[in-house]
Order: sequence, then structure tokens, then C-alpha cells
Amino acid sequence: MFTERTSVGLDVHATSVVAAAIDGVTGELCQERLTPSYDHITSWLRQRPGPVAVTYEAGPTGFGLYRHLTAAGIRCEVAAPSKLQKPSGDRVKTDARDALHLARLLRLDEITSVVVVPTPEQEAARDLVRAREDCRGDLMRARHRLSKLLLRHGIVYYDGDTWTGKHDQWLRQQRFPGALTQATFESYYDTVLTTTARRDRLDAQIAAVAADSEFTPVVRRLGCLRGVATLTGFALAVEIGDWRRFTGNSIGSFVGLVPSEHSSGESKNRGSITKTGNGHVRRLLIEAAWQHRSRYRPGKTMRDRWDLASPAARARGDLGNRRLHSRWVTFIDRKKENSVANTAIARELAGWCWSLAVLEE
Repeated sequence: MFTERTSVGLDVHATSVVAAAIDGVTGELCQERLTPSYDHITSWLRQRPGPVAVTYEAGPTGFGLYRHLTAAGIRCEVAAPSKLQKPSGDRVKTDARDALHLARLLRLDEITSVVVVPTPEQEAARDLVRAREDCRGDLMRARHRLSKLLLRHGIVYYDGDTWTGKHDQWLRQQRFPGALTQATFESYYDTVLTTTARRDRLDAQIAAVAADSEFTPVVRRLGCLRGVATLTGFALAVEIGDWRRFTGNSIGSFVGLVPSEHSSGESKNRGSITKTGNGHVRRLLIEAAWQHRSRYRPGKTMRDRWDLASPAARARGDLGNRRLHSRWVTFIDRKKENSVANTAIARELAGWCWSLAVLEE
């Protein structure tokens, strides 16, 4: 509930900040363009009639401003841009108008969806996970460039799976008659090797943090599910953060795995999934869901992960694994399209992950 005298909206950019302050007693509006210096912004806020409350939209500038203002004793909220109310007929957008709109929404208590700000340690872990995700994409593109270069010259590997030790030996033996083509091949191959080494270093760092950090209990409980090993479990833990703000039903909506809908009156129209929220978490759940298609037989790897968790988590994970596999069998019997079935499994997997993450031990 808004109780402060002055509401302030900030439109924050990398090189400038536009501020709009509304005095709730006099109705006076004060607007000014500030530098992105936290001290400059705090000094300007202290000149406004207090107490003061501030809001700004989440964006690439991060949460440094939020932490600085909070430490200075100024209430600050980071608004989710996609959840802000905006007039449908408004076709004029400027920084000043955006800041004023935020100040008005804050005063009216209409900023209902605020971003959960992570601690610096949680944000550092999240950055590590996203660095690994970026590296995965870089490696995929580097491999594509190399394989397509070989394909253009009629060179195709037939002796088993690619990107294995045997395939690597085959790559090292490739030679081209032209010096320019050979230089191109060596450049692409070197990029693959360098990126692979970078990925392995990140994997080792993530494994070390997952084994001894505030996320360790959640990672070990999530590891009781098929398809959720250390890397996936740690990524889910740091990306979701506080699991208790969700329920088993709402977490699927948060990661964009629920069907879109446009219904009115007697008409009901449901479409593809919304794909809103955290795309990284959604991709991880989609990939993990495929693991539940094959027959469920807990092997040594799964039992080793179970040994790190509590008996309650092991029992819950085993129940989830059996349920998700039975769902796959049902979809297969109904001849449901694989991609559609897997998305439904991923949505339910999100709920099972939630139940393990909030499990009291």
C-alpha cells in the first residue's frame, strides 16, 4: 500500500535517467533529466518532500540502483515492464511520459507485478549459468560452421555419432588442396576446440558451486527427477530463486508453458503456449521432459543422485518419474504429436520440480 508523500518514476537508460516526482499533498509535478550516477539520483530524491517511494522498470541496467536506494532508506520497487497497465490508444512514447506514467501507477498502487530482486550472490550465480548458456549457443554455431564447410566440399562423416573422440580424430586428418580453404577449416576447428574448453571450465565451476552453496539442497532434491542433473538443477534453482512465490499450477504459467487463450462468451479458443517468462528455464524443462519418454528403470546414475537427497525427496522424485513416464505412454497410445506431448510433460515437470524445491526436510 502506498503511504509515502512523494511518488517518483524513473526511466532508466545507460547514459541518462529521466525522473518524474508527484507530491501527493500539493499535487506539484517535478521532472528532470539526471545522470545515471547513483549518488546524483539519491541526492535529487532527497530534495523531494519526504517520505519518497521510487519505481523503475526492470531492464539491462540491472538492480544496482535498487540496492543503492534501499541501502539509503528509500523504498524502491522494480516493475515488470510486460505487466504495466498502458492505455491502448496512447501512441506517443517519450522518456518523460514513461517516467510520469510510472509515478502515477506507483501512487495508485497499480504496480502489482514487481520483479523479485536477487541478492548479489544469487545474481552472480545466475550470471554464471547464463554464461554457460551463451557458451552452449556459441559451441553449437561453431560446430555448424565447421560441419557445413565440410559439407560444401562433399566431406561427410559416416562412422557413428559426431563430436565424439573418434569424430575428432577424423577431423584432425582432413586436408584441403587450397591454402585458403585449409586456413578457413583450421580457424573453424580452432573455434570449436576453444569453445569446448570454455564450456568444460564453466561446467566444472558450476558443479563446484552446486555442491557447496545456498542452492545445494534444492539442486539435490531436483536431481531426484530424470533429466535434471547437476547443471539443469542448478540452473533451475538460480533462475527461479524463491520457489515459494509459486504453486504447482502457477509455475507453468511463469515459464510460458501454458496454452494461450482468447475466449469470450460462449467462444473458447486456445492456441500454442504463451512462451512468456523465463525462456532459459522453459528450454531446460523441454529438454528434460524428453528423458521421461523411455522406460523408467532407475540406474546407477539416478541412484547416486538419490543418495545425496533425503528419503522424502527420493520418494517424491520416484513418484514423479513414474507419473511423467505414464503420461508419455498415454500420449503415445493416443498418437499425440511428439512435440505437443513433450510440452505437456514439461509443464507437469515444472510442477514436480516445484514440489521438490519447496519440500520440507
